[in-house]
Amino acid sequence: MMSFSFLRRSVPAFALGLVLMMASAVTAAPVTITVTIQNLAPVNGNFLTPLWVGFHNGGFDIYNPGAPVTPGVERVAEDGLTAAISSEFAASGAGVVQGTIMGPVMPEIAPGQTASMAFIVDGSLTSSRYFSYATMIIPSNDAFIANDNPFAFPVFDSAGNFLGADFIVLGSQVLDAGTEVNDEIPAHTAFFGQMMPNTGVTENGVVGLHPGFLPPGSGGILDDPRFMSADFRAPGYQIARITVTQGTEPIPEPATIVLLGTGLAGVAAGVRQRRIGKKDAAVKKK
Repeated sequence: MMSFSFLRRSVPAFALGLVLMMASAVTAAPVTITVTIQNLAPVNGNFLTPLWVGFHNGGFDIYNPGAPVTPGVERVAEDGLTAAISSEFAASGAGVVQGTIMGPVMPEIAPGQTASMAFIVDGSLTSSRYFSYATMIIPSNDAFIANDNPFAFPVFDSAGNFLGADFIVLGSQVLDAGTEVNDEIPAHTAFFGQMMPNTGVTENGVVGLHPGFLPPGSGGILDDPRFMSADFRAPGYQIARITVTQGTEPIPEPATIVLLGTGLAGVAAGVRQRRIGKKDAAVKKK
């Protein structure tokens, strides 16, 4: 199983500096808005990798159905890495403000958990008008959620008035990046035994709706008791609720760590299990 806990030890000082730089870049009529993601999966359901978000002028198109994904989306979909999509966003010139939101206890966001980040955004700038997001569904080979329509979520109107956003992503909307074969072999599958990023079997396909995990009894993800309720293709299955609200919202304890353009890498499953056990025990004592 992959573990992303090393990120807690590797948060560089420059990440906070980048956030401050973004804040200073928006000086005219800035407002504070908060992006919140809640993992709606049931117990023993899907986890989410840290959520990448960006504000832009409608010119940043994350993916197009039926077409190959960009390298940045591939890294999100296969490994939960956000450095490449962050670079693609910056290079697009469509926006300035972006960030990666980690979970409240571990970098990944477990079922039932909520994570938030506050941004300072100038609604009068066209580069702040629309909101986009992307995160990986784990465990999986290359399942992810993101908006394909860059105009889907206007958070400011043409006059700079705040509109916000509040929507739920269903399991039927989970995407397959088409970059890695869905074999669910632990060594190839993030959060299921994969030791290093980009170790699966290349598919060379195109993005489309995910067909779902291998059926129970095939030795795949759904046969693991930890993920016995992770069948996101089940009727009514909800993945996440994402909101964009004005002002700041309480951030779960311990405070969410935010890292701009930072990716994830894996370590041994046994190490991760021991770390989760210790953290769960610590939470129960509180």
